[in-house]
Amino acid sequence: MREGTSPLIHRLDYQQPAYWIRKVDLTFDLDPAKTLVTSKMQVERNRAVPHGPLRLHGEELNLLRVLIDGSSVSFRQEGHELVIEGAPDADFALEIRNTCCPEKNTALSGLYTSGGSFFTQCEAEGFRRITYFLDRPDVMAVYTVTLRADASRYPILLSNGNLTDSGRLDNGRHFAVWSDPFPKPSYLFAVVAGDLVAREQRVRTRAGKDHLLQVYVRRGDLEKTEHAMNSLIASMVWDEARFGLPLDLERFMVVGVSDFNMGAMENKGLNIFNTSALLASPATATDADFHRIESIVAHEYFHNWTGNRVTCRDWFQLSLKEGLTVFRDQEFSMDMAGTPSARAVCRIQDVRQLRALQFPEDSGAMAHPVRPDSYAEINNFYTTTVYEKGAEVVRMYQTLVGRKGFEAGMKLYFERHDGQAVTCDDFAAAIADANPGSPLATRLDTFKRWYSQAGTPRLTARGEHDAAARTYTLRLAQHTPATPGQGDKQPQVIPVVMGLLDRHGAALALNAAGDTETVLVLDQAEQTFVFENIDSEPVPSLLRDFSAPVVLDDGLSDAALLVLMRHDSDAFNRWEAGQRLALNRILHALRAGQPLVLSPAFIEAMRGVLNHPELDPAFKELALTLPGESYIAEQLDVVDPQAIHAAVMAAQAQLASALRDDWIAAFEAHQVQGGYTPDPASSGKRALANLALSMLVLDARSSGDAVWPGKAYQRFKDASNMTDRLGALAALVNAGAELAAPALERFHALFKDDALVIDKWFALQARAPEVDGRVFARAKALTKHPDFTLRNPNRARSLVASLCMFNPAAFHRTDAAGYVFWADQVLAMDAINPQIASRIARAMDRWSVLAEPYRSAAREAVARVAAKPDLSTDVREIVERALASGESQAS
Repeated sequence: MREGTSPLIHRLDYQQPAYWIRKVDLTFDLDPAKTLVTSKMQVERNRAVPHGPLRLHGEELNLLRVLIDGSSVSFRQEGHELVIEGAPDADFALEIRNTCCPEKNTALSGLYTSGGSFFTQCEAEGFRRITYFLDRPDVMAVYTVTLRADASRYPILLSNGNLTDSGRLDNGRHFAVWSDPFPKPSYLFAVVAGDLVAREQRVRTRAGKDHLLQVYVRRGDLEKTEHAMNSLIASMVWDEARFGLPLDLERFMVVGVSDFNMGAMENKGLNIFNTSALLASPATATDADFHRIESIVAHEYFHNWTGNRVTCRDWFQLSLKEGLTVFRDQEFSMDMAGTPSARAVCRIQDVRQLRALQFPEDSGAMAHPVRPDSYAEINNFYTTTVYEKGAEVVRMYQTLVGRKGFEAGMKLYFERHDGQAVTCDDFAAAIADANPGSPLATRLDTFKRWYSQAGTPRLTARGEHDAAARTYTLRLAQHTPATPGQGDKQPQVIPVVMGLLDRHGAALALNAAGDTETVLVLDQAEQTFVFENIDSEPVPSLLRDFSAPVVLDDGLSDAALLVLMRHDSDAFNRWEAGQRLALNRILHALRAGQPLVLSPAFIEAMRGVLNHPELDPAFKELALTLPGESYIAEQLDVVDPQAIHAAVMAAQAQLASALRDDWIAAFEAHQVQGGYTPDPASSGKRALANLALSMLVLDARSSGDAVWPGKAYQRFKDASNMTDRLGALAALVNAGAELAAPALERFHALFKDDALVIDKWFALQARAPEVDGRVFARAKALTKHPDFTLRNPNRARSLVASLCMFNPAAFHRTDAAGYVFWADQVLAMDAINPQIASRIARAMDRWSVLAEPYRSAAREAVARVAAKPDLSTDVREIVERALASGESQAS
């Protein structure tokens, strides 16, 4: 653990290293208590920078010897650096021998043990916990790795690249030698050793080359790897077809581990996955799990080119690989979905996540640009801004240059930079240079403000129709609020995909060519666009497919929103119109301080969606789900979480009651017959049926009807797949039904030996709608459950993060008990795993916008954590930024 306050690292201070490491031979003698690592490196002076000592990074290592060209050399240790003065001016061989203790590595960074096997996680700075090295992404070397271990305990020995040798050793040990022909930074290094089994598949690419695909898991989990393998094959086919990017190694390996800080890691040729992002069977995984696995498998595979073959020059460029690869996995998921409606569902789900997680980040203490300017701990910047907002920036590239233009830009990017460590500017230049004269190329400098400015832009749109002139004038204006460290913001390039509808919902021609959709490019603070031959007042459909990550204020009336909801050809805006109608009613009640009462017109509009014969069930489920409480909070200057929760619960109860007969019909009409498949059509039916069931059980709570809770309990018992079983259980738990308790007990008994399913059991209880403090009390009691531990990241997230980050009403309590709980858990976790602790600490990013008495109590809890003297850098950066941001807002 790194203790105390670390100095900020600034992007503009980047310098090349004084030395390069070009080749590395690593030998591991694996032992849980004392692993011996021997590193032999070919080092050369970098004559582009002033001569200085060789400084190597290292943490929690026991150094045994240092040799240069076979001879001992003087050195010193300064903090977490090994400093070698007087290194040769010519190329030289550097040998370092050290030991580390994997079984004591609870931070799960570097080399560690899990379930009796060895695993690594080297991104961002974990390699320095294995051996001393220039642990930075611009130092790229070719690696040869020799692994030696007990053959009975660790029969499988894996590393990056291709297996070149293996055999038996004395004393029951064996070895394997792996060689990776591609230069890579140390963060992409990986080692796995253990008693694992593999699903294997041989495939041939379009180029006619054969490859071996392997998915390694612990014994007993092999049957749950079929979907991951199919997703991997689909990813390979898609990337070669869409971007011409083939697999470049003889084999591609994926390994699952239950103790992992992230979802997965794209180590070159040896991806390591959290089991939650790899294992699935109909009995244990939901439709959402199947979709998530497909997406993450694709994401990590796509990194083979966007992240591995071309990598980041420095960690400030993290979105160069992550934002681009998230965009690629989103495009893949939409293509896999197939139908236009299923594609729209994917897009809506992505935007919902962006708004629920990234928009609050943009307005909180940790607000930062897609390319941050400084950090104390890089692990804290694996954020939704870098990933999801970064993906939206890449999507805007494609919107501005077109799909084919974007593919041409990607081709030029790889032609220029394959095998290099580069910057976001290099990517931007490649896309622009491949599309001269495009709206991007002519505004490139302005467009790149997306990389340098934090915050979510506010887009205002107002239209005026001139009946005499038959014109419609649309005025667009933009403004980005101040964020910590950034005051006034400059205008950004905002592509606004739009169309116009008449009052009957018919699409209007926007130009002489008869186009009904166009892209407006806003790059000034205010701009005006005029459309001719518009006979009557139109309804503008703006920001179609969510063409830019902004907050839109178009001032549309309920009548205009109803036109969009019923007729817009853009499925995203059709969904958005319904969300706006619901949000407007909730916000009106909150601002007026009055109980929420849904109007008959709104209820009828929702009934129309539920019963619409042409809308897909998956779209209906999204359209009939109310805006999330966190997203509602984003619309308010002062946030009362309990008031928001009460308004949402009131809206749900009214929809449940008013549409009761329609919910019954929807539930009965959307039962899926036959065997389970996670395809979009079947998933959509299950999603709508489960929403209908939850509404019917919720209505039963107020009406006293015992029929639907009983049906939900029976469905829970009889379900043939986890989606329906968990959906029925959630209906009971979320409604506070009496049958929830026996159902929870039965669920635990059924799946007590499946850790991933028990994670769902914890999360469901921690995220249940709060009623009279019972959910918080239950969640707090569950920390004492025999199955709960802070040492496993999945388990900690399932309970602590679910409560503190995703259940505002249960967390934000007038007695401050939620904040005390948060502080206790963050401090306890920090002593075990600072990365997970810092993520849970983010629950307090926006404490300063809370209404009293929450605000004062929240600040006290944050200050309590910040006062701990031996706090990790990971957590200290989060809480100190939260305190500083809150105090600056108060002043």
